Amino acid sequence: MNSRERMNKAMHLQTADRVPLMCQLSIGHYFLHSGIDPIDIWFTSEGFAEALVRLKNKYSFDGVLVNLPGRDPDYKNYIAKIEKNDDGSIVRWKNGNYTVVPKDDNPHYYQNDGSRYFPSFDQINPDELFYVEPWDLTDITYPFTWGFENEVRPFDNFFPDYHHDTIKKVLERSKGEFSVHSEVFSPWSQFLELLNYEYALMAIMDDPVKSKACLERLTLGAIALGKEQAKCGVDAILISSAFAGAGLISREHYQEFVLPYERKIIEEIQKDFNIPVYTHTCGSIGDRLDLMMETGTNGIDTLDPPPLGTVELEEAKKILDGKVFIKGNIDPVNTLLQPDEEKVRKDIEWRLKTGKPHGGYILSSACSIAPYTPPRNIEILIELTEKYGKYE
Repeated sequence: MNSRERMNKAMHLQTADRVPLMCQLSIGHYFLHSGIDPIDIWFTSEGFAEALVRLKNKYSFDGVLVNLPGRDPDYKNYIAKIEKNDDGSIVRWKNGNYTVVPKDDNPHYYQNDGSRYFPSFDQINPDELFYVEPWDLTDITYPFTWGFENEVRPFDNFFPDYHHDTIKKVLERSKGEFSVHSEVFSPWSQFLELLNYEYALMAIMDDPVKSKACLERLTLGAIALGKEQAKCGVDAILISSAFAGAGLISREHYQEFVLPYERKIIEEIQKDFNIPVYTHTCGSIGDRLDLMMETGTNGIDTLDPPPLGTVELEEAKKILDGKVFIKGNIDPVNTLLQPDEEKVRKDIEWRLKTGKPHGGYILSSACSIAPYTPPRNIEILIELTEKYGKYE
C-alpha cells in the first residue's frame, strides 16, 4: 500500500496497513531545513514545490499540504534590488515598497513607510469582494488584485493562470504515490485578514448585517478556488479556518459567522467532486467539535491539546470516531520543539495507541511544526508509526 492509498483509507474512516503520517511544517522550517534559498521558496512555484517534496521525503510523510498559491513567474521584473543580511533578506520593489524575508519565519510585504495596508470596514463594499489571499506577494489589497497587477480581475476569471502551478508541480512529482492536499481560506479567515483581526472582530459587533454580506461574497470565491483545485486532481482540500476557536469567538458567533459559510463551501465543492474537504482550526476548539461537524466537514485538523488548546484526544475520539477523520494532537511546542527525545517517544506512542483504533486517524502535529524543531524529533514520528501504528 502506498502513501496515497493509506491516506485515502484514513480520510474515508477505514483502516490501512498503518496509521498515516502527515504534518504541516511552518514556512520557517522549510527555509531552515530544505536547503533551498528562502527567496526561491517564497517567490517561486518551483521552489516551494521542491521544498515540499524534499521535506516530505526527509520525514517520510504520507502527504503534503500545498498552502501557498502559485507565484507569478515574472516576479523578478518588479524587483529593484535584494539586500542580504544576517537575519535574511529585504526585497526592494520598483514601486517603493518592500518585503522582509526572514531566514526563519513568514515574509511580509510593507508600504514604503514601514506600515502594512489594511482597508477600513467603512471602505469595504461587499459586492467588490470575491476572495482574499493573505499570502499573495503583496499581501492584502482592496479591491483585491494579484501581485503587482493594477486591475481587478473579473470574478469568472479571478485566479491567475499561475495560481495552481505549485499544486501541478507537486502532483507531477507525486506520480500518484503520496497524497496531495490544497488549501482555501475560510470566509471568516479572509474577513479577519482583510481588515486585520481586531477591526474584523469589532465589525461583527458594530454591523453584523454588512459583515455577513462580506462573508457571503468571500464564500463564493472560496468555492470557486476549491473547485479549480479539485480539477487539478488534488486528493483533499483543507479549509483554513485558524481563527474560529474559543480564543477569538464564542460558540454563538461560530454558529453565526463561521458555520453556515463553511457548510456552503463543502456542499458546493462536493456537488461536483467526490473528494474529502476538511477543516483546520487552531487553539481551543474542544467546546465546538459538534458545531464543526455540522459544517459537513470530512475531517478536523490540529486538535491542539492543553495547554495550547482544549482537545483531549481520548474525548475527541469518543465524539468524532466514525463520523469524521481526525488529524493532529501532538503538541508542536511543548513536545516536538523540546530537546527531549524520550518525552517525544512517550508522547507519540500514547497518541498512536489512542488515535489508532477503528481507523480514521492521521498522526500529525497539532499546528505547524516550528522552524527550530529538531529534525530528529520529526524523524522519530515515522519510526514510532511503523512500530505502534500498524493494523492487524
